[in-house]
Amino acid sequence: MFCPKMKKRLLFLLATVCCALPAAAQDLIVKRDSSRIEARVTEVSPAEVRYKRFSNPDGPTYVLPASDIAAIRYANGEEDVFARPEAERPAAVGPETATAPVVSGVETPAPVVAAVPETPDPAVWRYAVGDYYDRGGIRGVVCYVEDDGHRGLIVSLDEAMLAWSLFRKPDLRTIGAEDMSDGQRNMETVERYIAANGLSWVDFPAFEWCRDKGEGWYLPAINELLALANGYHGGNRMHSDRKARNRFNDMLREHGGKRMDRLVDYFSSTEKDDRQALTTSMETEPPYVEEIPKNNRFLVRAVHKF
Repeated sequence: MFCPKMKKRLLFLLATVCCALPAAAQDLIVKRDSSRIEARVTEVSPAEVRYKRFSNPDGPTYVLPASDIAAIRYANGEEDVFARPEAERPAAVGPETATAPVVSGVETPAPVVAAVPETPDPAVWRYAVGDYYDRGGIRGVVCYVEDDGHRGLIVSLDEAMLAWSLFRKPDLRTIGAEDMSDGQRNMETVERYIAANGLSWVDFPAFEWCRDKGEGWYLPAINELLALANGYHGGNRMHSDRKARNRFNDMLREHGGKRMDRLVDYFSSTEKDDRQALTTSMETEPPYVEEIPKNNRFLVRAVHKF
């Protein structure tokens, strides 16, 4: 037998637990391969679904193409069922089949007869700094965005310790890779220099490593590295934002990459003179730009535009 005072305590605890249950409920994303993700869905559009892991609500935001999702079952009991991708539907037999499919009650564009390009429609596909990018075999973490997230820059998941070039005295030379804002132009300058002087990409290890990642990857210019540092710190490295750095590093590790370190230097593709190239670290304290001998080995990250 419980005394009246103990009964009141038990009833209070029971009421507290019952009130907490709805707050702890999760959304359930059911993928087309039958796998399931316990999540807190933050945004749904015809092209993508953004969510946070239920086990880590303060962690990074993940992005899934809507075409990979069969349904979302929300914590309040409601459910969104996603239309099958066009490739999975029966072949069209007439113009009447080209009606707009419906996803969760939202009208989406009518199917296109021509092959759908790998690049998503920029009108609906948006990214934020810290998102994981995986389109057309290009994988990395978004480190800079513009045009409302439709365009930007991603950084490679991995890094390497390499020299900018292997030249030493007395054959140190100026290459002409002086662009401050576009590393692709510096890569083109190095390529022309190699061709004109009978050299090889092996003579420029940092550039070669980025180039070997595939078309579109390059060694960032100094301003692109500075933009990466700002993104790494949540938008501005004038103040230390450990949570932003942790979210960025968590996203790198989550996808098999290596975390970044704010206390080390990263080579840019921008040349200072015949002996030195410009570098920066992710540190919050100035100076933000330094010069380092080209034949020294420092960390390298590749970038790719989207």
